[in-house]
Amino acid sequence: MTKGQCLCGGVTFETTAEPKGASACHCGQCRRQSGHVWASAYVPKDTMHITGDVTWYASSDTAKRGFCPTCGSFLFWAADAESTISFALGALDTPTDLKMTRHIFVADKGDYYDIADGLPQDARS
Repeated sequence: MTKGQCLCGGVTFETTAEPKGASACHCGQCRRQSGHVWASAYVPKDTMHITGDVTWYASSDTAKRGFCPTCGSFLFWAADAESTISFALGALDTPTDLKMTRHIFVADKGDYYDIADGLPQDARS
């Protein structure tokens, strides 16, 4: 069981599915919303159980981002046409037993840092 919550505890989530694709996203939207990069993994939407109020923001014509309206924690990202939901690794209860697998949208990364951990880097996906 993978469990997590927002900073204030008003939103909790859990899934019995094995999280996949632990990655760090460097796109402009994730950097603006998180303050740096956003680390996430994904599971099938129908395996994710969320409790509490989540505010969903349509960040594009094809995807939305979910956050706690009380503390502002950025918890979820979901593409409208996909059957998966991504969740913030930083919100998980530890230990997670997860390992980062890659960096995504590195073509959009900030100019104030370097990525030097040796993981694969995808320019756009």
